[in-house]
Amino acid sequence: MFQHKTAKNFCFSSFTIDHFGFLENGTFKQRFLLNDKHWHQKNNPILFYTGNEGDITWFCNNTGFMWDVAEELGAMLIFAEHRYYGESLPFGDESYSNASYLNYLTSEQALADFARLIENLKESISGAQNSPVIAIGGSYGGMLSAWLRMKYPSVVIGALAASAPIWQFTDMVPCGDFYKIVTQDFANSGINCSKNIRRSWMAVNNVSSTDEGLQWLYKEFGLCSPLKEEDVGGFKGWLQETWVNLAMVDYPYEANFLQPLPRWPIKVVCSHLQFDTGVSDKQLLHGIAQAVKVYYNYTGTAVCLNISQTATGSLGIRGWFYQACTEMVMPMCTDGIQDMFEPQVWNFQAFSDECYEIFGVRPREHWAGTVYGGKNIGSHSNIIFSNGGLDPWMSGGVTKNFSDSLVAIMIPDGAHHLDLRYNNQYDPQTVIRARALEVQYFKNWIKHSTIT
Repeated sequence: MFQHKTAKNFCFSSFTIDHFGFLENGTFKQRFLLNDKHWHQKNNPILFYTGNEGDITWFCNNTGFMWDVAEELGAMLIFAEHRYYGESLPFGDESYSNASYLNYLTSEQALADFARLIENLKESISGAQNSPVIAIGGSYGGMLSAWLRMKYPSVVIGALAASAPIWQFTDMVPCGDFYKIVTQDFANSGINCSKNIRRSWMAVNNVSSTDEGLQWLYKEFGLCSPLKEEDVGGFKGWLQETWVNLAMVDYPYEANFLQPLPRWPIKVVCSHLQFDTGVSDKQLLHGIAQAVKVYYNYTGTAVCLNISQTATGSLGIRGWFYQACTEMVMPMCTDGIQDMFEPQVWNFQAFSDECYEIFGVRPREHWAGTVYGGKNIGSHSNIIFSNGGLDPWMSGGVTKNFSDSLVAIMIPDGAHHLDLRYNNQYDPQTVIRARALEVQYFKNWIKHSTIT
């Protein structure tokens, strides 16, 4: 944990709200965390975490890889918070109050923040002026680390982009691949597991068609509020997101990244879903309820289950939805055949209308591909793309080498950015080897850095 690693500072640095215009000249305070316990020599390297859509202390606490390799590399650690998340709010408590204030919540502005923060720190910290900097991030943070290297190659000498779906955009990958991977995780973790989840949607429809059935679902799942007919769609969406989250955090040891969970949680979930096809709807849904409680009540301390919440409160859900409604447009769809979910097509116009209703903005469907190059990234260098075979976000990740310095590392039995987590006695050999290879790339970049 960050608090246990003798962190030196919880710091703030002032930055321009708008890096790319000249009318809005206000500034805001960006939070970052710094640790120099193992940084003893002038111009030793800096490992720079590119913050995600949430409180930076939470990501810091879940990125043990950086702490584990800091001594070996003699590295300073910096964890930078993304604007509009945690305590880095450009307009304070009013930051989310209107579209004008939210207008500066973009990945491009965040990258400029990171670049300026690195430059400022190297100027202000004695002995760091020529320190090589390596960007590290996972998920959206991994996308940012790769893009930081692409956009500001003079600022960072390389990047580790873990579980970074930089291609999860319109016309880059099929919209159904994400949910196919989720389904495969469950299919491989227990007999009839994915089949019974696929059957459960109709069972929910059948049981919820009566008032008695709605009351039964409320009690069986231990929900915080009684289910009404108009809540059924939200209830099924909650179940769907639960299965997705389990696929992301199917770690080989107990962990609490999104929720406190057992080792290999999907196997535990699937132990409740081994029914044959002859069971009744309520028998099936009893198993679904027990499976869901593995995710939401593994500790046994939950009083009730809230269908409006699926993950930790440290994530900035509203901020990320705004980003999805502007430039991070990631099409998703299901067909109920190649996946275990109800069929749902991707409808960009409907999504755009929803965004306009909530935020007063409409998404730019192809902007991410334009600004970051889409699949035409072969001219870049010194980027590692790591992906876990269990992680549904692998669907939009880079899984093959482009060159000797633009490389992909696959971790077949790894879930979402497993390689960025602390070393653990239950780590599979594939992630142990992946981390060792990542460190070797770091050392090579540092050795051949042009900074003198």
